[in-house]
Amino acid sequence: MHDNFNKMKYLNYSEIDFEKWDKCIDRAPNSRLYATSWFLDRMATRWNALIWGDYKYIMPVPYRKKLGIKYSYQPLYCQQLGIFPSPPANIAEAFFSALYQKFHFTDIQLNAENHPGENSKNMQIVPRKNYLLQLNTDFETIYSGFSKNTRRNIAKAEQNNISYIENISLEEFLHFKRNNLTGKILASDFQKLISIIAYSLHHGFGKITGVYSQENELCAAVFFCRWKNRVIYLNAVSSKEGKAYRAMFFLIHHFCQSMAGSNLTLDFEGSVLPGIARFFEGFGATPEIYYRLHFNHLPFPLNLIKK
Repeated sequence: MHDNFNKMKYLNYSEIDFEKWDKCIDRAPNSRLYATSWFLDRMATRWNALIWGDYKYIMPVPYRKKLGIKYSYQPLYCQQLGIFPSPPANIAEAFFSALYQKFHFTDIQLNAENHPGENSKNMQIVPRKNYLLQLNTDFETIYSGFSKNTRRNIAKAEQNNISYIENISLEEFLHFKRNNLTGKILASDFQKLISIIAYSLHHGFGKITGVYSQENELCAAVFFCRWKNRVIYLNAVSSKEGKAYRAMFFLIHHFCQSMAGSNLTLDFEGSVLPGIARFFEGFGATPEIYYRLHFNHLPFPLNLIKK
């Protein structure tokens, strides 16, 4: 274990070699968009890193401060972080131990290839479900996996004379998003969303698709972001009319049609909300388990403070 720690470094942001970082993320079999430096720079308040050897294994460590105490947290729009590539058990243990020693409080989500298991006896490990739909077959095969309820909703949507349109502009999407927020969102969080969409569109791996009513009003839209063989359902919004028209069923149906046979995976990102999880499952998406890792060894009464 002592030798393991000799190979482990905790680097401040200014010390990270971002070229080596992004090469490691790019080559990792468990690569995730969320762990690229450009994405972390936009989403994390601050982030440092745990590095094993010469960027053989890396782990982003987003952190904040509260009452003078640093804690590690999961940034907005970053479903899965953790260690890249996924290491052997003894190296994973070294990462989790280093995190435990560096922070008194941590609440993060690992990627699906990281299996904490017995490496984390001082930590709370909670499984979560992501939902993935393989698009590498013909559309008839994909459609055969749709549930009866999903097919019924698609049929109802088609009766409303709505239209599926690709490449909605960022401005139209943001205007639509602002007008149809279901809850409060901080201005700074909204700015983060704008930043990742704008960057993705500019670099050609983002796309906004929408559904318009018969009156040519946008009623549902999704920002998709492609990374490697995954197309991520990263942000979605519907109006009241869109919900009544079943526009999101219609949108996903047409998106799957357009991407069928592409050798890509539609990554719905999952949800802890049962209704949303059922929506994803209705398209034949299957669960991918990843883990939330939490520990709190702050002294009393600070240990009563949640993030």
